[in-house]
Amino acid sequence: MANLLVRGVDDALVQSLREQAAAHGRSAEAEHREILARALSRPRKRSFAEALMSMPNVGEDADFERVNGLDEAPRVFG
Repeated sequence: MANLLVRGVDDALVQSLREQAAAHGRSAEAEHREILARALSRPRKRSFAEALMSMPNVGEDADFERVNGLDEAPRVFG
């Protein structure tokens, strides 16, 4: 396993880490590992292109054609 050294961390942040670690019954180092693991193991967000490609094929292009020449908007809700 690799080692990680973090320099220049604010004292208040280190104190909060120690307090959170104590509340969870582990060392500050173990708490730090857990925080990193949780933060970095989240599923990555899909790109817009990936989201579009995942949409099912729900019809033909003609099903979604605009109707031109209407003088007013169609009544949708009655």
